[in-house]
Amino acid sequence: MTHPTLKLTFTALLVPMLSLACVTSSTHNKVVAERDTLARAKAVAVERAGKLEVSAASLEAERVQLYDELEDLRLEREELVKLRAGLEKDVAVLRDREGALSVELESTSLALSEAEKGAQDLTASYQGLVQDLEREVQQGEIEIEQLRTGLRLAVSEEILFASGSARLDKGGAAVLTKVATNIAKLDHVIDVEGHTDNIPIKGPLTKRYPSNWELAGARASSVVRLFERAGIDGERLQAISRAEFAPVSSNKDAEGRGQNRRIEIRLRPRENDAVEPEAIEEILSEPDAPVAKRVYDTATDPAAPKAD
Repeated sequence: MTHPTLKLTFTALLVPMLSLACVTSSTHNKVVAERDTLARAKAVAVERAGKLEVSAASLEAERVQLYDELEDLRLEREELVKLRAGLEKDVAVLRDREGALSVELESTSLALSEAEKGAQDLTASYQGLVQDLEREVQQGEIEIEQLRTGLRLAVSEEILFASGSARLDKGGAAVLTKVATNIAKLDHVIDVEGHTDNIPIKGPLTKRYPSNWELAGARASSVVRLFERAGIDGERLQAISRAEFAPVSSNKDAEGRGQNRRIEIRLRPRENDAVEPEAIEEILSEPDAPVAKRVYDTATDPAAPKAD
């Protein structure tokens, strides 16, 4: 038979132990639940960390790409700056050129207007000469030619001078006065050329004219003096001796020699006037013959003839 006291003692010990067992089980379950929660949270965190690492790597790659693009843009900008500077320089050059062309165009327009007026004056003078010298032209004593920028007149010796003389006949002086009246208003240089045939000067005449050079020069100078007295500025005039070296016909017969004995009057632009190369070639064209010129200064050249 169990002792009552022992039974009470056992019961007293058993109750707390059972209570302790219940408390420990509850705590355990709670801890396990928390552990599971933490495990899940850790798993989520690990997964999120992985995603963040992937995002970070992607962002780094994007950053590198953007940096490269930025560098490319910087280089491109530098090229554009250089290009713009070059274009601005080109624009400045073009503006300067445009200004120069504008001035040149204005100058050309002015020159063209002056040239047109000069051409009109030249044509008027040509027509006036043809009209005033109609009889002489028809008789073949004078040849009048309008060139691109000037005039050419060839006057036969027969209507100007006696044989071997440099003194103008009255009829010749009258003809040349008509010429002077028509060309005085033109602003051209006037070359007066004396031409002879190839027959040498002989006898007493050689004392005054040792050769055809002197005779041709004396005749050209006589025409120049008449032009000057008629009001043409002496600065525009030149007396030139061509002697027998620029024939227009053969010297083998009397008719050809007569054609070679002449005074040619050539009007050409001043040296500072713009003249096309073709016009210069036309003005200065000569027959195929040796060219020899002698220009007389009527004031100082002893070979020039004395005043009439």
